[in-house]
Amino acid sequence: MSSTHFPGGLARRTASLSSSAIRDLLALTARDDVISLAGGLPATDLIPIDRIAAAAEAVLRSPDSVQYCETAGHRTLRSVIASRESAVRGGVTVPTDTVAVTHGSQQALTLLAQALIDPGAVVVVDEPAYIGALQVFSIAEARIVAIPIDADGMDTAELERRLTAGLRPAVVHTVANFHNPRGVTMSEQRRRHLAALADHYGFWVIEDDPYGEIWFAATDPTQGTGAPPRPIACFGDRVIRLSSASKILAPTLRVGWFVAPPDVCAAVELLKQGADLCGSSMTQLMAANMLGDTAWLDTHLTTLRREYACRAMALTGALDAQFSGLTVSRPTGGMFAWATFEDGTDTSALLEAALEHGVAFVPGSAFASAEQYGRSLRLSFAGSAPKELADAVRRLGSAHEAIRVP
Repeated sequence: MSSTHFPGGLARRTASLSSSAIRDLLALTARDDVISLAGGLPATDLIPIDRIAAAAEAVLRSPDSVQYCETAGHRTLRSVIASRESAVRGGVTVPTDTVAVTHGSQQALTLLAQALIDPGAVVVVDEPAYIGALQVFSIAEARIVAIPIDADGMDTAELERRLTAGLRPAVVHTVANFHNPRGVTMSEQRRRHLAALADHYGFWVIEDDPYGEIWFAATDPTQGTGAPPRPIACFGDRVIRLSSASKILAPTLRVGWFVAPPDVCAAVELLKQGADLCGSSMTQLMAANMLGDTAWLDTHLTTLRREYACRAMALTGALDAQFSGLTVSRPTGGMFAWATFEDGTDTSALLEAALEHGVAFVPGSAFASAEQYGRSLRLSFAGSAPKELADAVRRLGSAHEAIRVP
């Protein structure tokens, strides 16, 4: 992350603020000659523009769409989300009053941090971690402790060892499905274990799930559909689930939400009143119109899953062909692949050369400070078609050769 310097007279918390490395890269990659594999942006060509326009036309016929709504979100949308959340939990009823709608899931995370974390409190995150979460918890003045993740998600056995040794977090944050940046999915065994630890030690789990709907069909039919395991929230009462319409409908709707116990929802609602009073009735009703249209949504999600799976295969296949010393993850959903150079390549140095060759990615050091992540990089395959991904990898190969040549 890059540092930002502020003049005197500002609040103490601004001293720790720094810009997201990914947000900084978005400015650098705005050039037409750069293929960006950096930002986690959904594919523009797969955003359902016509269906969004139809939803806008439909909701604008109602005066309700242009009026203030409840701080917790328009009840129509909250009801739709509650129904969908009940389905993903295997039919367990999720009351509408446990759903709160926010201006994107990032606002949900920010408000939850304000409600749950005192300055100096411990927050456990994945290592490597989602950059947006690190920013939020830093602003909340939390003490951040990282727990490594592997192919099965957060190492809950290591977390338990730390808890036994005296660690007492207020919150544990994890991206359990198709992790950002690692792309892995937490196993059901670890989901159960994490929920049990939360119940025993009294911390909150924030289950951040913006990618859970974007799963790829299993290559082996005996392994099921390819959908991730049941949510962590199925296994304990101290789990708060976040999600968003950004990745499956459109980011511009700025519709996110969380599902939490009523006392958490009530606290966040009071904080949200001070932040923005309420969200947009129009975009919330548009989201409800589309999310509630299950026949259309199922077809749309099938298209997204198929296209993103094709792009993931194109990217990983091109990387395999281009590099002999690169370990590449095999995405089963989501938007990201994670790769690590076995020859010790410094990916921060590689990024400078890559931009000169017209391709961008995010170095692993943006997600964790441990030295080992300096050899890794996160690549987003969602926003580019297979031919463009192949071109991007060729450019990356040229940049790699350039920094290796004395």
